[in-house]
This record gives sequence, C-alpha cells and structure tokens, in this order.
Amino acid sequence: MSKQAFRSGTSIGANAFEAKNAQSRADFTCKMGIALKEATETGYWLDLLHEAGCLDDALFDSLDNDCNKIIAVLTKIIKATKLQA
Repeated sequence: MSKQAFRSGTSIGANAFEAKNAQSRADFTCKMGIALKEATETGYWLDLLHEAGCLDDALFDSLDNDCNKIIAVLTKIIKATKLQA
C-alpha cells in the first residue's frame, strides 16, 4: 500500500509539472485532471494505510489535510481553466 501511495503521490506533481508545457488549454486541463485523480487515489491509499495501523492518527491527519488541500487547489485550477474557454 505504501508503494502505491508513493506512486500516486509523486504522480500528482509530475502531471502538474507536465501541464506547464501543455500544447493547448484542453491538454492543460486534461493533465491537471490526471493530477486530481492521482491526488484522490493518494487519499484512498492514506485511508487504507491509516486503517491498517501503518499511520498513526497525527501523521494521518497531517497527510490527509495536505492531500485535501492539494485536491482543492487542483479542482479550482481545473474549474477556472474551463471557465476561461
């Protein structure tokens, strides 16, 4: 589970970074959408790791809070980009 969380967690940044060089607004939105999906998946893995006892409450709360902030930022970016179209 931790490897999956690592993969999805690092994929968020990779896709957001790649979006900087998008070929079009639609391509940018698509890449940011992938980053959002990866952030959501990361939240899932964090929940499982917490339930399995691999993350204590304090660490989980911190990571989950960060993950939710990233999801909120990505959601706003995608919505704003779609409104500009």
